[in-house]
Formats: sequence, structure tokens, C-alpha cells
Amino acid sequence: MTLFLVRHGRPMLDPARPAHEWELDPASYDDVWALRSSGRLPARAAWVSSPEPKAQQTAQLLTDGRVGIVDELREHLRGPGWVDDFEAAVRRAFDQPEIAAVEWWEPLSACRDRVLPVVRRILEVHGDQDVVLVRHGTAWTVVVAELTGQGPDLDAWRALAMPDVIAVSI
Repeated sequence: MTLFLVRHGRPMLDPARPAHEWELDPASYDDVWALRSSGRLPARAAWVSSPEPKAQQTAQLLTDGRVGIVDELREHLRGPGWVDDFEAAVRRAFDQPEIAAVEWWEPLSACRDRVLPVVRRILEVHGDQDVVLVRHGTAWTVVVAELTGQGPDLDAWRALAMPDVIAVSI
């Protein structure tokens, strides 16, 4: 069984709204369709998405099949506001996961504690079937680290495209 962790396509950035409300940028549809036709995703799998618009819209463009929505798959919560050095803030979040790296962000440990149990439940429910989860890069970095027993690979996080996919053999 393989777990496919899909990072959503490029969103329409709106610093006046929290990132979890952002829609998928229509200019990124071609990128999503390119991932769909790339052969990097399984032909048959169970599909589940974050409830966030950009993730759901990415999933809908990637498959003609049914996509379940699971609330716990929402991203590392970040309120409205702009972070000038986003990469540095994410690195701080990984360095000290129990502390909010930015005033209006949830601690990364809260994201991990919400996401990891639901990913494990989804895998358990689907047995030997491949699973595609559509979500967000920061959370996938946490999940990959936890499932593989390796530390978070922040260079891999930084290299993720929008959209992109990480395959993890389970």
C-alpha cells in the first residue's frame, strides 16, 4: 500500500483572510491537470481531502472519483496576516513545535496531534488500498516525519511545488 500526500495547487493569496479560506487560483489549474496526467498518482485509490477550499478544488481537478472530506486534515492553522519571511517562520515552528512560531499561528504540535491520528485511521479503514490525501505542505512534512520515523525534511518541504505529491510506502 502506498500513501500519496498531495499538496494543493497555488492559491489566490489574500493577506486580509486566513490561509484556510483561500481558494485555488484558476491560473494554477493547468499545473493541477499536469499532475493528474503525470502518472505520479494511482489509477485506483481512496481519495480524501482537507476541508479547505484550495485542497478540495485541487482534489476535484485531480480525480473524477468521489473525494471524502475530513475536517482534521485542515492545515496548520494560521490566522489572517502576512509573514514577511514565511520560510523562517516555518523553520521556527519545526524547531519549537510546542510554541506558536507566529503570534496568530497554532503550535505545530497541535497540527501534528490533530492530523496524525486521522491519517492512521484513514489508512486502517482502507487496508491494502492506496490512499490519496489532499492537503498542505507543512502538515505533510509532519506526517512524513512521523510515519517514517525520520526528522522533518525542511529542504524537501521548501522544494514542494504547488501542486505536488509525496509517495510513502506503508
